Amino acid sequence: MRSAAKQGGGGRGGGATESNSRHIQTLHRRLLEALKLGHRCYDDKEAKWQCTDIEIQRHVLRSIASFLTCISGDNLKHPLVKDSVADMLGALVWILQQRSEAVLGLAGNVVVKLIRVMPNSILQSYLLELVHPLSSLLSSLQLEVSISCATALGMIFSNLIVKREKRVWEMLVEAEIVSHLTNNLREFSCGTMPIEYFQEMASLLSIILHQWPASRYSVWNDVELMEALQLMLVNSDFPVKATILKLYSGIALCAHGSKKLLEEEEALLQLIVLCMGRSYPPSSRIEAFRLARYLATNEQGCSKMMNISGEPLVEAIIAGLSGRTLHLQKLSHDQMSLLVEACRLALIIRWPGKHHKYFWKQGIDKVLLDLLLENNHNGPSQHFSSLDEQISRAQDILNANFLIVLRPYVWEILGWLATYCSEDCNLRMHGHENCINILITCACLSFANSIRQAPRVCQADAVDTSCGESALRAVFLMIYSSCKYIASKTKVILSEILRPTGKEYLKQLLLILNITSSRDSFVLADTVQGAIKMVALTCYSALPQYQSLIVKRGAIKILMAFIRQYLSNNEHTGRLSLTPHLHNFSERRCCWVHEDWEGDNILSFYCLRSLAELLHSASVANALDTFDGEVDSTKSQFVKMLQEICTGTSAPGLKWYAAFVLSYFGYYGFPSKLGNRVGKVLGENQYADIQFILTGGQSVDAHGVIIAIQCPSLFPPEKLPPNEKAYDISSASNDLRNQGEDLHKGICLSSHVDKQSLAKLLEFVYLGYLQANEEIARRLKLLAKHCSLQPLVTMLGRRRPKWGKPFPSYDLSLALTPTGHSFSDIILEAKATASICWTCSICSLSVPHVHAHKAVLYSSCDYLRALFQSGMQESQSQIIKVPASWEAMTKLVKWFYTDELPNPPSGCLWNNMDSKEKLCVLQPYLELCWLSDFWFLKEVHDISYKVALSCLDSAKDLSIKIIKIAADFSLWKLAEVAAHYLAPSYRQLYHSGDLEELDEVLVDIIRTASVQLSQQGH
Repeated sequence: MRSAAKQGGGGRGGGATESNSRHIQTLHRRLLEALKLGHRCYDDKEAKWQCTDIEIQRHVLRSIASFLTCISGDNLKHPLVKDSVADMLGALVWILQQRSEAVLGLAGNVVVKLIRVMPNSILQSYLLELVHPLSSLLSSLQLEVSISCATALGMIFSNLIVKREKRVWEMLVEAEIVSHLTNNLREFSCGTMPIEYFQEMASLLSIILHQWPASRYSVWNDVELMEALQLMLVNSDFPVKATILKLYSGIALCAHGSKKLLEEEEALLQLIVLCMGRSYPPSSRIEAFRLARYLATNEQGCSKMMNISGEPLVEAIIAGLSGRTLHLQKLSHDQMSLLVEACRLALIIRWPGKHHKYFWKQGIDKVLLDLLLENNHNGPSQHFSSLDEQISRAQDILNANFLIVLRPYVWEILGWLATYCSEDCNLRMHGHENCINILITCACLSFANSIRQAPRVCQADAVDTSCGESALRAVFLMIYSSCKYIASKTKVILSEILRPTGKEYLKQLLLILNITSSRDSFVLADTVQGAIKMVALTCYSALPQYQSLIVKRGAIKILMAFIRQYLSNNEHTGRLSLTPHLHNFSERRCCWVHEDWEGDNILSFYCLRSLAELLHSASVANALDTFDGEVDSTKSQFVKMLQEICTGTSAPGLKWYAAFVLSYFGYYGFPSKLGNRVGKVLGENQYADIQFILTGGQSVDAHGVIIAIQCPSLFPPEKLPPNEKAYDISSASNDLRNQGEDLHKGICLSSHVDKQSLAKLLEFVYLGYLQANEEIARRLKLLAKHCSLQPLVTMLGRRRPKWGKPFPSYDLSLALTPTGHSFSDIILEAKATASICWTCSICSLSVPHVHAHKAVLYSSCDYLRALFQSGMQESQSQIIKVPASWEAMTKLVKWFYTDELPNPPSGCLWNNMDSKEKLCVLQPYLELCWLSDFWFLKEVHDISYKVALSCLDSAKDLSIKIIKIAADFSLWKLAEVAAHYLAPSYRQLYHSGDLEELDEVLVDIIRTASVQLSQQGH
């Protein structure tokens, strides 16, 4: 009976399959017969579908629709399906191109049906043929046509493979599709079109914005469109609001677009919070979380959002994190996607601010624990009788492996909570103690589990390294938390967990690092494993019971070797590369500058952090003795390397810890290139205009402008720089001389200030750092505190840097404001320009100029130093005529006073400038290239030249203009680079006459580059 039943069933199934096959064959035969009516063959070439008869077009469209209707999952692999695609596409493309109104609506719907039914693998090679005809119909007056074309294009773009994206974007630019879409959206805002029209147009634009970064500028820079969307956001129903949110997400992928959206402030954020609510569909909630995350990509965006709608936003995040149903063992795809997006947004906690208080208020600790617990209604509410019981409970939680994909987010959030938790935060009093204790214990157990894998680093499946890195980092942030409770608890719990075998793990770790560091050229084979090892060593360094072992096993030598290697190799390993699980790399952001406090040399950061802890844990004398015994290189080489970190372009965190370690070698402060330059005038009477008088009649000369900016507290109130005032240029010299004479009368200091302390304080004021022994440092601490030099007080007291704190910069730019005008003794005058109408509130000079200071210019520029000391007539003049435009001179002045040369616009802003605008931006840098050679400013020349090369590389169409300007300034190296870009098209440019504006010398340079290129086989 069973056999018969099976046979009968098989017969029915087989019969159905055979029936479907016959049905497909019948419809396919009818399709071929219809298509034959339009096939045309010219000159014995392959037949193409070309028919202008409306009835035949309609008949073919209906035949295609009927054939597509019979295709389903069971017969998608039928040979006739794949064989029919080319013929159907050929007919559809022709019909769309003919733009016959009678059949366009039907044609658009058939295209949508074709894309929905056919597998992407079959259609992919044909899709490009549809892009142009569909794009040309987006602005059709037939709404049905424009809507179906937008739908079809959206489906095509969503399924596009990467290698075809560039070609499709070129087609979109040619068809001006973004412009058509923005026009359509503006027309909708003031018309009576159906909602479906707006949703399809906005959805297509959103897909384009997400896929092609170059499309974003023209959208967020469209004032009329942005205003229209803002009005619709406020006044329309929810479906339109949800569509606009998705469109805004595409805009916010651009840093400039995100900034533009945040200008809408309260209305937008209120809607985002509203759409995060549980009463809205999961898809809308996910989109709202995603948009909020884009807007909070950097600290500025996060801060603005918190100032406008901080607490409601945090409440919405907590609701998103705690929204899983208690009885569900398995979450739906939408629920999991929502949890992931809520976790990603919760990472705004990596920025300092008042939102931390809101997260604690909303019970973030309980929420995080719930994400680890399989049965979240059974969370721990009792005190554990012992630490062993607490550890056992935490191990049970981890062993359950519940929502394992969310664990890295839990560790990240926990670590950042600890980082910014205040020193005196009483978690016990606020009811957070139990949850925090369990979370700390879970993280410490994960820490121990990760470091156990150290001997098996070559086994890729030994451990989930990404999750392990997040857990280790959480422990690292907690163990060094400013919150005494969290730091002490973490040390106690971690010590207990490591007690049985922690020393053996440490020995193995140090052995591996020692073997690796002893090689002449080395890198850790696995970057994530390298980070895990360094973080583990840094955490071990915080536990007193392991510190002596770490030092005895040569950790200082190991750390120094790694630091040297990473810095010499210019290693770039940022946190982003270690935590791919926390980031969606398919999100194509543009114009954002990644700004982690520890920077893109995170392994060096961990090495310095561990070294700092080892030095901090011992007495100063013992630490230095240990250093002498462990490190092969001399102290001076080590100090030089740390100073180079401080003066270079490293991230703030790396600079802070380099400066912190320097304090153990008697260098207190913040070395900088500008400080090193300004320090040249320290102790010189040249251009000194104030005098400090000590008890006993001793005096010290100084430069008023430097004191006024760097340490104004040294001025008594009556001698503070006067307010800005206007005076004639003819009287400027007398005013400055009288002021100098007045100041030289002297400033009497307290009897508590001795000459040595004052000299060291001025060393810090001029250089940005000072060198002193322990005794002088102790005496100087009180004077530094009295002078409100808090950064110096921090260094003298060797207090650990606070995470996220900016590295103190040496900045004299305030000297160019009224604060410094009183000390101005020289004027820099730019070349007069007819386009600038100039007035000055200080003097009557009517050409563009800056009131500057000889002490600053003297210390920074060899040419000006020689000029001032030459004794020639120019050296006595109150005005220096700078042979550069105002735009170039202001950039140069900024470098004199800040050591920074302003960067030109980049990203979307630069790419969307026309050639004339780009040339105007580039011109000042070309002037500075020439002037810096003349004035012996190598650093300015190098920066300006690098900017010129970068601009030239991204705007090759400027090559002819740039080569001409470069020749005018005798910048022949740059001219050769421009010639290299022109070489491939030399013949075309020569015959078109485009080279006629160049002289023969430049044409010869381009011709030579072209010959060299052809000889190389290009």
